[in-house]
Amino acid sequence: FKVAVRALADVAGKALDRAGLSSSDVHLIIPHQANLRIIQAVADRMKVSMDKVYCNVQRFGNTSAASIPIALDEAVRQGKIHDNDIIVLNACGGGLTWGASVVRW
Repeated sequence: FKVAVRALADVAGKALDRAGLSSSDVHLIIPHQANLRIIQAVADRMKVSMDKVYCNVQRFGNTSAASIPIALDEAVRQGKIHDNDIIVLNACGGGLTWGASVVRW
C-alpha cells in the first residue's frame, strides 16, 4: 500500500515536472483503479481534490491493465474531459512497476 501510494504520486509529479506543469494545472487524474483507499491516498499525497480524480473501482473492481482505458472512455462519454484539458494517467503493477503520462486532450 505505502509503496504504491508513494510511487503513483511521485511518478505523476515527475511527469508533470517534465511537462512544465504542476498539479494545479491538472483537470483530471485517471489512476489505475486498484482500490479506493490507494486512489484517495495518492490524491492526498498529490494535494489534489478527489473532484479531480476519476474513480470507477466501486462499480468494476480492479480490472488490471484495462482500468485506465475503461475509466478514460467513461470520463470522455460523461463529458468530464474537454479539448486542451490536462489529464494525468498513472498506474502501478506487479513486479513493482509504475509509470505516468501527462496528456493534453
